[in-house]
Amino acid sequence: MYLGIDLGTSAVKSVVMAPSGEVIDESQVPLAISRPGPLMSEQNPEDWWQAVNASVLALKRYSSAVAGIGLSGQMHGAVLLDKDAEPLRPAILWNDGRSFAECKVLENTVDVPTLTGNRAMPGFTAPKLLWIQQHELETFSAIDCVLLPKDFIRLRMTGELATDMSDASGTLWLNVQARDWDDNMLTASSLERSHMPALFEGSDVTGVLTQKVASEWGMRRVPVVGGAGDQAAGAIGAGAIDPGICTLSLGTSGVIFAPSSTYNPKPQDGVHTFCHALPNTWHGMSVILSAAGSLSWLAEILNVPTVGDLLTEVEAFNASTQDILFLPYLSGERTPHNNPNATGVFIGLTTGSSRTHLTRAVLEGVAFALKDGCIALEHNAVRLDSLNVIGGGTQSLYWNQLIADVLNRPLILREDAAIGPALGAARLAQLAVEGSAVSAVCTQAPVQRVLEPNEDHTSAFEEKFVLFRQLYGDLIDYF
Repeated sequence: MYLGIDLGTSAVKSVVMAPSGEVIDESQVPLAISRPGPLMSEQNPEDWWQAVNASVLALKRYSSAVAGIGLSGQMHGAVLLDKDAEPLRPAILWNDGRSFAECKVLENTVDVPTLTGNRAMPGFTAPKLLWIQQHELETFSAIDCVLLPKDFIRLRMTGELATDMSDASGTLWLNVQARDWDDNMLTASSLERSHMPALFEGSDVTGVLTQKVASEWGMRRVPVVGGAGDQAAGAIGAGAIDPGICTLSLGTSGVIFAPSSTYNPKPQDGVHTFCHALPNTWHGMSVILSAAGSLSWLAEILNVPTVGDLLTEVEAFNASTQDILFLPYLSGERTPHNNPNATGVFIGLTTGSSRTHLTRAVLEGVAFALKDGCIALEHNAVRLDSLNVIGGGTQSLYWNQLIADVLNRPLILREDAAIGPALGAARLAQLAVEGSAVSAVCTQAPVQRVLEPNEDHTSAFEEKFVLFRQLYGDLIDYF
């Protein structure tokens, strides 16, 4: 069997997968986020390791059968290690916006889009290091290595400092075309190759479990593969490895992922171009920072126990928004705005507005932001032939139908869609251990349902989308 571990933002999820590709069991352990200041988002790497341990031990009855382990994780986070490989401070996360000024410094220093295929954005890792150098010089001076979140877990598991191409793409230190660290980008960050982990493809073996960890988990010293950033891993789990087979990930963030067989950077409108988790493959990607995260925020401020309660309520009531608009920019935004200072906005509230109206407005606002991403990708000649929905948001048919109506394109729901990145990580482990053909392992799961857009709703949403875009333009000076 194969173990896939996904270090998410809100939880660690682990799955056990049979060689047939069937998910046998899964476990999940929640994580908390710290927000020590405006635009800031951090987590303690040791909390990740404790959560991973708990998640794996919950599946210990399968441990003796595990033949390989794959890792997936939230991208872009800056884990700063000292010479003893211990964290110097809490990790700065992907949805942290404090380094916007440092992005401008980077782009004024080097030609970032030409070197990396991407614009400098505060979510990426390199600007975070410039911020550390500017504001925490003592910490910066003590840095021996910079790791991404899942690779800190790898270090604890194997003792190896390594990463994969897909995750490394989101640092701004990788030459995405050459699949190698870029010395110019490192120099612009006052770093060297010696500060970077070794680079591997997603299905390459990067090390084996240490004897200590293997004993604690009840496993043999099995191989640990490169794995992937969460979006590439989710695509592997969904079988999105060929051009035109795309995913829409509905997690804390919202991501549209489009594989490519060639390197074809399109940094306009905040579109990302990264390496895929397989050799000689790349992908285009649009990202909004608060998708299901917007619903979690709403549930928290309204003191509703779970997001599921909000969704059940709004579906039962089938409330319209009463012309309420919501901009879901609670953590700033990437595609298409690249604006960390953008904020969430409700407009159109009246004394008749209820929490069901607010929930519906949030669902629509996220869908409109995803439509912005689709438009940015298509403007940049990215193929979106089909959209396979993955992530926790797949559990709400009501929301998925609304998104299909807004995007005016079918959404495909498949088995195991909610598992996503952890399944992809397990598949990468299987590729490494068995040497199987990619086409045999990275298949698309059986279709559970296809949600066709409702023509009666599409035209109304088109009109509202125009207002949604106009509202951002009207408020740009306020942000």
